[in-house]
Amino acid sequence: MDWSQTKLGEALDVSFQQVQKYEKGLNRVGASRLQRAAEVLGVTVSYFFEGGPEGAKDSQQDPAIASSDEMLQFLGTEEGVALNRAFARLSDAQVRRRIVALVKALAPTEPEFVPREAAE
Repeated sequence: MDWSQTKLGEALDVSFQQVQKYEKGLNRVGASRLQRAAEVLGVTVSYFFEGGPEGAKDSQQDPAIASSDEMLQFLGTEEGVALNRAFARLSDAQVRRRIVALVKALAPTEPEFVPREAAE
């Protein structure tokens, strides 16, 4: 990819110094910013974890990668952020496990992610 830190920073609405910090691992990249970077660069979110061209958008994408991308997309939504913040505040591990079991029981067996905005 032929993007300067300045150009990428402008596209992500951050400074080139912030892009440098992301690259060096000094600052964490939030899920929504990561999703935006993938959109801007024309790749899937998994590209940043895979680290190579195999992460480029492909119609015959590995289902595990697609599932990972869908989860990151959800985490970038208001609903995903709210759910994760509330869940992270639960101090009782047993309660967290029960909530996970409940959600698994309510969810369809096949992951068919549809962003809430698209479903309404």
